[in-house]
Amino acid sequence: MTDTQVRVAFMCVQNAGRSQMSTAFAEREREHRGLDDIVDILTGGTHPAEHVHEVVVDVMREEGFDLSARTPRKISTAELESCDYVATMGCSTLELDADDSDVDIRDWALDDPDGQDLDRVREIRDEIRDRVSALFDEIEEEVARDA
Repeated sequence: MTDTQVRVAFMCVQNAGRSQMSTAFAEREREHRGLDDIVDILTGGTHPAEHVHEVVVDVMREEGFDLSARTPRKISTAELESCDYVATMGCSTLELDADDSDVDIRDWALDDPDGQDLDRVREIRDEIRDRVSALFDEIEEEVARDA
């Protein structure tokens, strides 16, 4: 890893719920920690949906995020292989070979918010917020070590 750039990807199958929430929280963490010039954030899915799930848009709005204009996108293996960290949401069809890669892959095994009631989606959102914050704690430590 270089001391000037850390690439992080949040991915799942549809890129319409968990990975979108993770990306929004990561963007906020990056800004609040002053890591804009250091951390690059990617998101995508292996089979992207047409739009972000409405229930996800609703619960993220409660946290001050507007995801209504975000569009799920496909993420390539090459993009994922360029990352230092990849967080999958528990639905991965990820084909990276962790043994042959320098990518730190984490499967967060989160429930799919699609079709869940608002309270359950809020629980998933809050777990994602905490996991993203913990990941940024690690990134911040690593950046400080490499500085």
